Amino acid sequence: MQTIELLAPAKNIECGIAAIDHGADAVYIGATKFGARQAAGNSVDDIAELCRYAHRFGAKVHVTVNTIVYDNEMPEMLRLIEQLEEAGADALLIQDMGLLAECRSKLGLRMALHASTQCDTRTPDKVRWLNGLGFERVVLARELSAPEIMAIHKAVPDVELEVFVHGALCVSYSGVCYASQHCFGRSANRGTCAQFCRLAFDLKDSDGKIIEHARHLLSLKDMNQINNLETLMRAGACAFKIEGRLKDVAYVKNVVSAYSRRLNEIIAQHPDKFKRASLGRVDYFFEPNLNRTFNRGYTDYFFDGRKPDIFSPDTPKAFGEFVGRVKEIGRDSLTVAGTAAFSNGDGMCFVCDGPDSVPILEGFRINRAIGNRLYPFRMPKRLRRGMSLYRNEDHVFEKLLGTQSARRRIPLNMRLCLAENGFLLKLRVSGTDIYASGRVDFEHQSAQHPQVDNIRHQLTKLGTTVYVCNDITLESSVEKLFIPSSVLAELRRKAVDELDKRLIAVNRTDTRKTIRPQSFESVNASEYDRHPYLYNISNRAAAEFYRRQGLSSPAPAFECAVPTTKESLLMQCRHCIKYSLGYCLRHGGRRPSWREPLFLELADGRRFKLDFDCEHCQMNIIVTNS
Repeated sequence: MQTIELLAPAKNIECGIAAIDHGADAVYIGATKFGARQAAGNSVDDIAELCRYAHRFGAKVHVTVNTIVYDNEMPEMLRLIEQLEEAGADALLIQDMGLLAECRSKLGLRMALHASTQCDTRTPDKVRWLNGLGFERVVLARELSAPEIMAIHKAVPDVELEVFVHGALCVSYSGVCYASQHCFGRSANRGTCAQFCRLAFDLKDSDGKIIEHARHLLSLKDMNQINNLETLMRAGACAFKIEGRLKDVAYVKNVVSAYSRRLNEIIAQHPDKFKRASLGRVDYFFEPNLNRTFNRGYTDYFFDGRKPDIFSPDTPKAFGEFVGRVKEIGRDSLTVAGTAAFSNGDGMCFVCDGPDSVPILEGFRINRAIGNRLYPFRMPKRLRRGMSLYRNEDHVFEKLLGTQSARRRIPLNMRLCLAENGFLLKLRVSGTDIYASGRVDFEHQSAQHPQVDNIRHQLTKLGTTVYVCNDITLESSVEKLFIPSSVLAELRRKAVDELDKRLIAVNRTDTRKTIRPQSFESVNASEYDRHPYLYNISNRAAAEFYRRQGLSSPAPAFECAVPTTKESLLMQCRHCIKYSLGYCLRHGGRRPSWREPLFLELADGRRFKLDFDCEHCQMNIIVTNS
């Protein structure tokens, strides 16, 4: 039977607890430093508290230490990892092979090691190599299709495969993006990406002809695989990751709830094939809706092959939910043709022509709503009849998510038994072999009045705990005895305390994996040979690691030394601008009238060459070194 994990982002402990409460089987969170989202750091004490909360539900806490590390930072990094081990973290996400080597040689970790998506893993050979180094799980590149994931699983069936299913998309393969570092001195591999891919560019040909003006040609829509989960499960993925370690708690609640409920529906249809990785039953007090939370429009990316509608060239900002079209415009109000309900305080937006006829996203806030008649705080000047309207801030929905929107509890089976000189309460987590018990000494006394109702009532009073009674059995001899409510309460308390300890102990197992070295040859794309800084070697331990792997002259990371070659690869993308604009002849596009090479140019004049690698169906973004 395949165990399925829903993995949620946690900007902080509040988001982490909300994710668990709304159905996540695991959360991933950044520590004080060294995470690929530098703005989302958390203290070790907070991570320890989150671990204690998660482990009661059999849920896990993964900590991201997936930046590249400099030599002077390595001692601090290793101390942090030791503290995370002590705090109860279950897994580390790592990119830096020097850090991996140092962890293996200097630390006796019980935590699992997961190869971050920053490791740029696209092939069975790369997965096999990473697994041989001691990674028990590999986070695959977002760009892979379901058939490609299935091929990897068939080749390496014993390796856990984690895939992204929702949230923002990086246009470059993760780990091989240097545009932010090159342009702004902010390294994506160091957690400080400046989002180069969300900028507006002119697309020009080799003669300087403008093909597209001021468009966001590298800005992708957000991923949404909620309708593809069963296919991904059958392809061999076992962990489904929601992006968003910078998102707020409302986003986490809504998205986790939607995916958790969908996974439960699939598992209910195939209980002999799949099961959830954690415990508990969630009662939701709202209806999840992915369209009512932050999104740039949705795509399932390359799930079933290449398609043209994966990018959002008009704006990199969030659209939100389509709510209708503008029907009428008055002096201080407008009417919307559609079925959506509006509320005072809703945020609305629309795409219109800005200066030089460049599409821009404009917005307004509803001051008052009377049915479909909206009275904005200030009437937008560029709004026209027939325009599509989107709601990117849903006041009622956000308010609802600001309250307790779900409750997660673990169903128990209870059994009250006689014990020598007292009573024994046995607990079992429903559907598992996890047991606990509590015992209280008390003289056996015959009851003068029926006791069954009071016994059941007192033992099932679990309201302040994370448990709920699914079933209770009383041994026949117990029903005739007098048991004070105080004794029953003490039995319940002792058994629940013991169960808490057992659940936490179940999670804290040794997950160290035996190292079985695999061949390093040809595990990476051919560009690694031409641009060896793609190995992201930023410390001596990483350089030595790659020498042992057979790399004769390890080159320093892009962040450590300016490449000396004539051209540098800044991004490698499966997204292809030529295809998305309809000019790929291999896929039935029209023949272009311009001459290659093509260039992307920023407003300040900096430009970047596009190299279309049609053999591998990908696009490289190149900069010429001065």
